[in-house]
Amino acid sequence: MAYVVAEPCIKCKFTDCVAVCPVDAFREGENFLAIDPEECIDCGACVPECPVEAIFEEDDVPDRWSEYIELNATLAVQWPLIDDSKDPLPEAEDMREVEKKRAMLSEAPAG
Repeated sequence: MAYVVAEPCIKCKFTDCVAVCPVDAFREGENFLAIDPEECIDCGACVPECPVEAIFEEDDVPDRWSEYIELNATLAVQWPLIDDSKDPLPEAEDMREVEKKRAMLSEAPAG
């Protein structure tokens, strides 16, 4: 069972989680990260590293964010691998506590 990046990551994109992933399971979009469920080894190393608490084990994704399970899988095959930390988005600190950000998610790959 894979881990899933949920809504709190949108427009923040902190990459502390990427640095600790032993299998390069993260994929990078323009303003969001996704976890490739085919690559994730369910180690959970990424969870405590996320400063916005956006990463959940698939079975523990809150109901309000359940669509992110499928969304991570879909985006993971479209987006490029990210295997090292980067600076968060410029608006990350302002967006940390914002809720209901789904409409702000860009499905474009990073770049």
